Amino acid sequence: MNQDDRSTIDERPSKSQLKREMHELQELGERFIAMKPAERERFPLSDEFKRAIEETDRIRAREARRRHMQYVGKLMRKEDLEGIQAIFDEIEQTQVNREHAFVRLERWRDRLVEEGDEAVEAFLVEYPDTDRQALRQLIRNARKEREQNKPPTNAKRLFKLMRDTAGL
Repeated sequence: MNQDDRSTIDERPSKSQLKREMHELQELGERFIAMKPAERERFPLSDEFKRAIEETDRIRAREARRRHMQYVGKLMRKEDLEGIQAIFDEIEQTQVNREHAFVRLERWRDRLVEEGDEAVEAFLVEYPDTDRQALRQLIRNARKEREQNKPPTNAKRLFKLMRDTAGL
């Protein structure tokens, strides 16, 4: 065996590496299977792959499903993985932004209940479309609930009002 043959062999991925990659593609296929059809529409998927995903719901036998998942993984190799990953990243970023917005609103809610009118004015500057009267009423009721150690029904209503105002 000459030097060129050895370097070609060294450059090829190992059998274990190929198996790991195949399992990753199968797992990605399973993520698509778990999605609702409307969610899948955002992704650049081939018609053949879409049919294979839809076919999965009809397969009940364990061994048949395992073989079908291998087929789904094989089809995944032909898909635009970079485009798919870009959409997954976008979805994840949207979720992170939404979670941050919720945390921010939770802090606002706590501040409104704690500080009262001073915080209300600051909140209204940031969210001018808020129903001022409903906001003040819910804050008052939430404060009473907390003082009386009752369940936070009005605090939840306050948060819902704030969430609706913020468009979340």
